[in-house]
Amino acid sequence: MKTNNNIIIKNRKASHEYFFLETYIAGIQLVGVEIKSIRDGRVNLSEAYCVFQNGELYLKNTHISPYENAGYEKVDPLRDRKLLLNKNELRKLSEGVSRKGLTIVPTKIFINDRSLCKVEICLCQGKKNYDKRESLKEKDLKKRTNNLE
Repeated sequence: MKTNNNIIIKNRKASHEYFFLETYIAGIQLVGVEIKSIRDGRVNLSEAYCVFQNGELYLKNTHISPYENAGYEKVDPLRDRKLLLNKNELRKLSEGVSRKGLTIVPTKIFINDRSLCKVEICLCQGKKNYDKRESLKEKDLKKRTNNLE
């Protein structure tokens, strides 16, 4: 049995830009050797977001760098990738986006215990500038109190 390397790629920019309301774990439909690039940690989630197309949820603007030893197979690093969720989760997310004006943002990509690639997505509400300043103050205060102990 393979051991898990605990590969986790986080979207640190998302916690600064959004309030997280609900969290979901989704599978991701990958092509070819994209999983090898993810295991190498060659993923950029900073500008990524999710959108509904024809009743299905897609991950957009996620850059998965091409794998060097891929051979003849070439895959577009910025292509749209389908997220795999059940119908109830898709319905809840679509209602949140359409009625409340919320956004769906990926917060991390990880490899689970069964060596499957999963994406943690959050239903988010955007922060205002004063909220961003306030969260930075709280983070700085917490850092200072931890250093004093």
